[in-house]
Amino acid sequence: MVRVALLFVLIIFIARAFWRLVDGLIAGISGQPSSTRAVKRGVQMVRDPVCGVFVIPDRAVMITDGRRQLFFCSAKCRDKYRAPPA
Repeated sequence: MVRVALLFVLIIFIARAFWRLVDGLIAGISGQPSSTRAVKRGVQMVRDPVCGVFVIPDRAVMITDGRRQLFFCSAKCRDKYRAPPA
């Protein structure tokens, strides 16, 4: 019984790999992706000027410095930026 189950899983795995190969070949030939499953999702991220970590602006600590907005990963980095140079 275990052999039958493993064989069934193997057949499904091979069939799916074959289907993805054919799907990719068709997409490559036509120049258009065939499946609409892949949805582009993205968030514009900005770099913390103190530590260099990329942060999401909606979740970051922000200050306005002149005409530009600066985003920080934490209040600690913001305070380091504001501190006078030693």
